[in-house]
Amino acid sequence: MSDRPDYLIPSALAKWPLFAPLSPLLEASGDRLPGLLALNRLVAHCAPCLEAASGEALRFVAPPSVSADYEHAVFDRGQVATRADNWHDYFNALVWATFPRTKAALNARHMQEAALGGATRSRSRGPVRDALTQFDECGMLVLGSDVGLLEALAHHDWLGAFWEARARLKASTHFILFGHASYDQMRTPFNGLCAKAIYVAVPEAVLAMPLDRQLAWADAWLAEWVGAGEVLRAPRDLSALPMLGIPGVVRENAVRDFYLDTDQFRPLGARTAAAIISSPEAAALAL
Repeated sequence: MSDRPDYLIPSALAKWPLFAPLSPLLEASGDRLPGLLALNRLVAHCAPCLEAASGEALRFVAPPSVSADYEHAVFDRGQVATRADNWHDYFNALVWATFPRTKAALNARHMQEAALGGATRSRSRGPVRDALTQFDECGMLVLGSDVGLLEALAHHDWLGAFWEARARLKASTHFILFGHASYDQMRTPFNGLCAKAIYVAVPEAVLAMPLDRQLAWADAWLAEWVGAGEVLRAPRDLSALPMLGIPGVVRENAVRDFYLDTDQFRPLGARTAAAIISSPEAAALAL
C-alpha cells in the first residue's frame, strides 16, 4: 500500500466520483504521472490515430519544443504543449483521448475566431474564444431526461435539485466532467469549486447507454454543436454548477444543511438562467 494520498496517485483517482470518464486511462497510468513518452503511448493505445482538425497527427510535446501559439501549434503541427510531471497538462492529454472530436472542434473554432479577429484587426480574444477556453478548462456536460430538474439546476435551485429531488436527480441526470482544469482541482476539492455547465435534455436511451458508448455519444454531440457554432458563443452560454453539491461527490453533501451555505450555493439573482438545449438529433444519435 502506498503511503502517498490518493490525490497523488492516478490509479486511485479512477475510483473517485466524477473521474469515471477518465478511469481506464487513470488506472493504466499506475501510481505515478507518466513521462511524455509513456503518456503518448497511453493516449495512442486508447485513441489511435488521434488528430487535430487539420488532419495533423497529435502528439504531446515539451513546451520548449513548441514555439507557436498554443492553439496554432495544435492545429498546424499537431503539437500539444505538455509540461512534465504536471497534473493539469496530464488531464488535458487524457481528455484529448476521451473526447477527441470535441477537443479538435474546440481547437478548430479557436482558429476560426483568431482568423476572424485578424481580418477585423481586433485586439481582443472576443466572447467566443473566452467561452471556448472556459469550457475547455472547466466544462461539464449535464445530460438529463427530466427537463424540470435541468431547469432547476440552471436557475440555481440547488436545494430543490440536489437535495429535495435527490433520488429523481440521480435517476435522471448524468454529470460528465470535461474540463481538464476541473479534473485537477477535484483532486483536492474546495467549497465553491464550480464547473461551467451545458445542460442538454436527452432521451432515456442516452442515459441507459454503457459509459463508453455514452461518452462517445457525448463527444459526437459536443463536436457537432461546437463546430456548428450552436454552443459556446459567449461565456453567458455556460452555467456555474457547484460540483461539490452533486450527490455522492463528497461525504459532506449527505446532509441537508450542506446546501444552505449561500457562499457556495449562490442564488441566480437577477442573472439570466442558461438555456436548456433540446437537440432533435439526440434521439437519432442514441440509436
